[in-house]
Amino acid sequence: MISQASNRQCTVELQALPSRIGQVRRIVSAQLRYWHLDPLIEKAALGVTELLTNVHRHAQPDKVCTVEIELLLDRLTVSVHDHDPRLPEVNLSDPLATSGRGLALIEAVSESWGARPGGKAGGKIVWFTLPAPAATPLPVPPLPVYGAATSGPFTDPVPFGMEDVLGTADPVRDTAAARSAVVG
Repeated sequence: MISQASNRQCTVELQALPSRIGQVRRIVSAQLRYWHLDPLIEKAALGVTELLTNVHRHAQPDKVCTVEIELLLDRLTVSVHDHDPRLPEVNLSDPLATSGRGLALIEAVSESWGARPGGKAGGKIVWFTLPAPAATPLPVPPLPVYGAATSGPFTDPVPFGMEDVLGTADPVRDTAAARSAVVG
């Protein structure tokens, strides 16, 4: 399930299976394009892939997790919350290892990263941050327009330019005259 709490946050709930990891990469990429953060797509997609792969390989008792991306000021935070309370360990002992280097890779491409207990929900949250480019324009939702005035001086305005025709600058007083000048 994908949800968007605001135009600066996106959450995806999933089961971390290999077939779903590619889908989440595409969702993250699309959201970053929408936020005009194209330069961050490669690093964010790589990082979320590594975090989801860790959930798939190590999380117990299940593989259910939540991916959240959030843009605050000049920082993009990507986090993955799973149900396993065990905090991850970085493996730097073997630089030639072919597995177990996901967090070291995240450390290399991100500005910062960390892990913390999941709070009341349990489990843990593993996160990383990326600096957002300066002056990132976000889409602005349209403002609602409510109904027209039903009473007061603005219910029957004089059409633009009719002040000169009527010889007055007081459209409230001469509303009837303005209507007859326009109609008649």
